[in-house]
Amino acid sequence: MVSSDTVMDERGVEFATAMPLSAIAETFEELAKRVKGRKNDEELRLDTFCEAATLVSVLFRCLGLAFKFAELEYVAKLHGLLEASKTCNTLKDIVDFDVASDTVKTSGSFSRNLRRVRQGLDLVRAIFEQLLSTDDSSLKDIAATAYGQVCAPFHTWSVRTAVYAGMYTLPTRDQLLVKLNETEQSAEKKMRRYITASLPIIEYIDKLYLSQNIALDW
Repeated sequence: MVSSDTVMDERGVEFATAMPLSAIAETFEELAKRVKGRKNDEELRLDTFCEAATLVSVLFRCLGLAFKFAELEYVAKLHGLLEASKTCNTLKDIVDFDVASDTVKTSGSFSRNLRRVRQGLDLVRAIFEQLLSTDDSSLKDIAATAYGQVCAPFHTWSVRTAVYAGMYTLPTRDQLLVKLNETEQSAEKKMRRYITASLPIIEYIDKLYLSQNIALDW
């Protein structure tokens, strides 16, 4: 599913460079079809999920210093999931493993890594929704609202303060479109496609925790 036009980051993770929104929209639509079309309780493969999630890291990079924290955390947790895929076949397997080991919320656990990657996917969804709801050329309020909805409730005061301070370094709307190699019109279509496709995937991940009576407030 990964585009042939890719580069590797410092952790060996590939990401698309030429048309990242196209790659992300197409890959998550395919992933959503797998989630919605599951038969006989077939679970989503971890390696397949990681391949799709890898593409999203370039979006945080395009947002610059303000979302460096998100990029670093996302890439680190995704790297942990990639390592886990060597021994765990599905997303359900890693949650089941940590439940059995009583390590679901332990720092560095597979389940905690999955929770943070899921949060990254949801943050991108929220940013896209905010972008589509306004024509504002500044991304400060857009990004601040999305961060406040998805990540802020789970971050410490010091992290939240640093993130909001960094919002002033965000690129403008036009600068972001240039980085993504998109026009306003083409970007809108692809962002809507990602929003639609990401929702069933996020819901699927949440249900893995809820099915084990694990609350989602962490």
